[in-house]
Amino acid sequence: MPSKDLLEQAQAASKSNPQHAEQLYKQILSDSAAESTEPEDLRAQEAALINLGELYRDQKNAAGVAEVITLSRAFMSSTAKAKTAKLIRTLLDFFIPIPNSQQTQITVLQDNIQWAKREKRIFLKHSLETRLVGLHLDTRQYKAALASIDTLLTELKRLDDKMILTEVHLLESRVHRGIGNLAKAKASLTSARTAANSIYCPPHLQAALDLQSGILHAEDKDYTTAYSYFFETFENLSSHEEAEQGSGTGGALGALKYMLLCKVMLNLPEDVTSLLSIKLALKYAQMRDVESMRAIARAHQERNLADFEKALRDYRDELSSDPTIRSHLAALYDTLLEQNLLRIVEPYSVVEIEYVANAVGQERQAVEAK
Repeated sequence: MPSKDLLEQAQAASKSNPQHAEQLYKQILSDSAAESTEPEDLRAQEAALINLGELYRDQKNAAGVAEVITLSRAFMSSTAKAKTAKLIRTLLDFFIPIPNSQQTQITVLQDNIQWAKREKRIFLKHSLETRLVGLHLDTRQYKAALASIDTLLTELKRLDDKMILTEVHLLESRVHRGIGNLAKAKASLTSARTAANSIYCPPHLQAALDLQSGILHAEDKDYTTAYSYFFETFENLSSHEEAEQGSGTGGALGALKYMLLCKVMLNLPEDVTSLLSIKLALKYAQMRDVESMRAIARAHQERNLADFEKALRDYRDELSSDPTIRSHLAALYDTLLEQNLLRIVEPYSVVEIEYVANAVGQERQAVEAK
């Protein structure tokens, strides 16, 4: 049966009978069918690869997606290099919604980097290595990330590929920031901006550069400058919805949370309400992530430690999953505790620690230490 007819049958069966669809897709990709160089058969093979990848993605089957990427090599040997790079990126994106698939992705990427090396597909190799660094960063394997970055930068500077050079320097900045080396993080970000200035910088990459600038300024407690960078990022990503999905930084919603965080840290919690009433922010106003920041702003405005702790408990996932928000809220909690203690002890010349601890609702030991 021709590949085109098999493909139509598989697409029809994909919802009602996924197992049968899977068999049909694999039949199209089998060795005998894959030998064909007819344009129609090649199109059917490409569609079969993508559809099979989508099938495994919907089933949350990371091993299945990995198998499809390996199967795609036979097809990629007979097509243009630019097309194969796009196809492999599409297949790798199928891992994103699959939980706990990072280790499988790392193995797949390492395997395909070796394949690209053997096939002398240099640009594909660099693209895959950049993605691998991003995964090492997400899984906090900073040493492995820095080792890959050093090798990549040497090769990229020789080739003068400014686009990937910008991405790698940005990743390097994020890795150094993860380690806690802010001086090197800033130096890498400067290198990324220098490389970006000599090319057309796509909106999603410009947004990522602005976001990193904002994060580093926030680390320096310069929340006013940080806010302006986060606003640039938010505006950029909101007007380019497609970039939001692949930014790797939580997209426009993540930037909005950082903007709200800056307002709270600047002791302007009343600005949170007015900020959420602007046109671009309205569609996010009712989301739990935004609600969590609103609860923090309310507790801070009222200098209420109990409400602050309640917000941290109620919105644990939204507030603790992001290291930037987590570290700044820890500092804010300390400040709030100090303000509460000062408010209680100010009228007295002598105080009992026990009384102060009860008044702020904290352990005696914590209050005594503070």
